[in-house]
Amino acid sequence: MTDPALPSAVPTGIWIGGSAREASNGERFDVVNPATGDVLTAVADATVADADAALTAAVAVQPSWAVTPPRERGEILRRAWEIVRERADDFADLITLEMGKPLAESHGEVAYGSEFLRWFAEEAVRIGGRLTAAPSGNGRILVTREPVGPTLAVTPWNFPLAMGARKIGPALAAGCTIIVKPAEDTPLTMLLLAQVFADAGLPDGVLSVVPTRSAPAVVGALMTDRRLRKVSFTGSTAVGKKLIAQSADQVLRTSMELGGNAPFIVFDDADIGSAVAGAVAAKMRNGGQACTAANRFLVHNRVRDTFTDALCTRIGAITMGPGHADGVTLGPMINAGQRDAVAALVDEAVAAGARVRTGGSTVAGPGCFYQPTVLDEVPAGSRILDEEIFGPVAVITGFDTETEALEQANGTDHGLAAYFYTRDLDRARRVAEALEAGMVGVNRGVISDPAAPFGGVKQSGLGSEGGSEGIDEYLNTKYIALTA
Repeated sequence: MTDPALPSAVPTGIWIGGSAREASNGERFDVVNPATGDVLTAVADATVADADAALTAAVAVQPSWAVTPPRERGEILRRAWEIVRERADDFADLITLEMGKPLAESHGEVAYGSEFLRWFAEEAVRIGGRLTAAPSGNGRILVTREPVGPTLAVTPWNFPLAMGARKIGPALAAGCTIIVKPAEDTPLTMLLLAQVFADAGLPDGVLSVVPTRSAPAVVGALMTDRRLRKVSFTGSTAVGKKLIAQSADQVLRTSMELGGNAPFIVFDDADIGSAVAGAVAAKMRNGGQACTAANRFLVHNRVRDTFTDALCTRIGAITMGPGHADGVTLGPMINAGQRDAVAALVDEAVAAGARVRTGGSTVAGPGCFYQPTVLDEVPAGSRILDEEIFGPVAVITGFDTETEALEQANGTDHGLAAYFYTRDLDRARRVAEALEAGMVGVNRGVISDPAAPFGGVKQSGLGSEGGSEGIDEYLNTKYIALTA
């Protein structure tokens, strides 16, 4: 199967004021297919001046958007969801072209990502408050919720539709205007989504998209502008820390969905077949390029050989190639830098004594491919156990007791997701409560759901996205004292 052409009507300019425009300096940058190295197209390269124009547009329309009836805001989100679903093939093709994941996974992302638009269309009309009598009896306490105001969303490349929709949906539902700075590797999907919102009737200026190669300068300029009131970021912990520090000057509201180091625990009473299936899903979905991906497989020593052999069989049967090719279940990594970083982690672990059970090397030829890999007997203290791999590499270590498993699982600065398999109900409750993670999967390898809060603890972030909790990140609380 040959790659399709870019879907029609994909804007390639900066999206400000309801339409695409060229960068203020006329510069553009290439968007590359990671499976082939071919240039797909070039998009406008936003400058600090362009970012200022986007914020000016957002500020101008913020008052009117904030008082737009919630039902109307919800209907726009609903129409956008309908259009995305109607154009599901276009979005899936585009995601595979610029990000590389297999086409079936791209369709899965369209279904998952668009659901945030429908979910928050329904949440828009459920923003509540309260009216109570003051305990002293001298009046009433009125509590209302109001939009935070102009928001900056910085999104990653691994889920180019879903990560944007997960921020845009609640922002618009709450009555906030929003500027999205998409990842340099994958700006096209977000630009197409901006066009969809225009087609759905979103007022000009409410949503802007500013692709750029100069992220530190563009984001930094917005962060220091007193008109901005919130920043929402999904990406590495290192970058998140810098944004948190920058946010202090303006005391910005922050939502931070940062890196992970997810443990995947297999107890000796687990259903091994189910655990292996869950492990493949938790590790190989999106080629391991997900913050929720299982990073460390902690397997009871009584079942470690059985689990490892079965996992190697499943992972060794994965078909790797360009995402549009028939039968492919693992696409390329996003770029050569990411591929080489994964290779370095594996090579370092092997040099320290880890055993390669399958895979373990880059793939010659065009594209940024790395073999699906299983490592066993990984020495404690290896960098690959301490850092987020963000690639198709499963790392297995053993344990003998539940206490030991929890110590290993929690022995990290991160706490986004965790997984474990057991058939013991008491253990399920006990371990789920003991794991230091914002999200826990019990006997399942995929946990993301638009109806559930998504977020971590420790250095994995601040706040939640999705669920009924997600809209709270875009609302301020106001107390009004009423006389009796």
